[in-house]
Amino acid sequence: MKILFFGTPEFAKVSLSYLVNNNFDIAGVVTQPDKPAGRKMILTPPPVKVYAASAGIPVYQPPSVKTDEFFTLLRDIAPDVAAVVAYGKILPQNVLDYPRLGCVNVHASLLPKYRGAAPISAAIIGGEKTTGITTIYMDEGVDTGDMILKKFTDIGEDETFGTLHDKLAQLGGEALVETLNQIQNGTACREKQPEEGASYAGKTDNAACEIDWTLPAKKIHDKIRGLSPVPAAYTWFGGKKLKIYKSKVASDDIVELLEVQLEGGKMMGAVDFINGRKDIEREERVFRFAS
Repeated sequence: MKILFFGTPEFAKVSLSYLVNNNFDIAGVVTQPDKPAGRKMILTPPPVKVYAASAGIPVYQPPSVKTDEFFTLLRDIAPDVAAVVAYGKILPQNVLDYPRLGCVNVHASLLPKYRGAAPISAAIIGGEKTTGITTIYMDEGVDTGDMILKKFTDIGEDETFGTLHDKLAQLGGEALVETLNQIQNGTACREKQPEEGASYAGKTDNAACEIDWTLPAKKIHDKIRGLSPVPAAYTWFGGKKLKIYKSKVASDDIVELLEVQLEGGKMMGAVDFINGRKDIEREERVFRFAS
């Protein structure tokens, strides 16, 4: 069974490593073009490209997958199945229809909840206790295809986006291996997604990261951990953006801040931050920091 892998970030790299370690026949990897990164905007290859190159897998970085040139490449590779993990671009219908065994996607939520680009953050911010991975046969919708299998994991009370991302990346690799084995053996099931309970988790823009201090403390805490370490929840302090990476609920109406970073400064513990600061009241709000 010849596999063409589509993926870009670290999350996808983990799934690709599972395929390599389980001796699947990977005919090639399609990933996004190198992009400028960091303060110096250095052109940087995506994690999937770096890993694939080290494993000796052919890498393709088309500017678009909607061109005749890409479809010609697809026919030349002639994959039996496509495995898509956080690729970052929508596949057109002719690409979805080409592999004889379909296009399989690894999605980091328990579908139909949290379809879209940011399911991990959304689950934490939504106060969920459990999340997981769903593998699906892709269709023309956004994460709306028939489900193949699910794997579950708990969300801890102080779980952050970063820690849950890493857990789900490993779970996604396991799910992809199991799914492809089922497809190869002819035992994979198809279950239509119910529309009841469906929700969408789009990309989190800068405005959505700002903390609304009128919300209950638990809601604020969930938002902080759901956006930590990136893109990070923030508020304003002395006219500067204050990013908040770690917190805890001290009471029903108090959030205790534990790790912060003031615009232009470095991330630090709350004790270091308040050292030498006598007044931390701004704009009719009082921030409580750990001491």
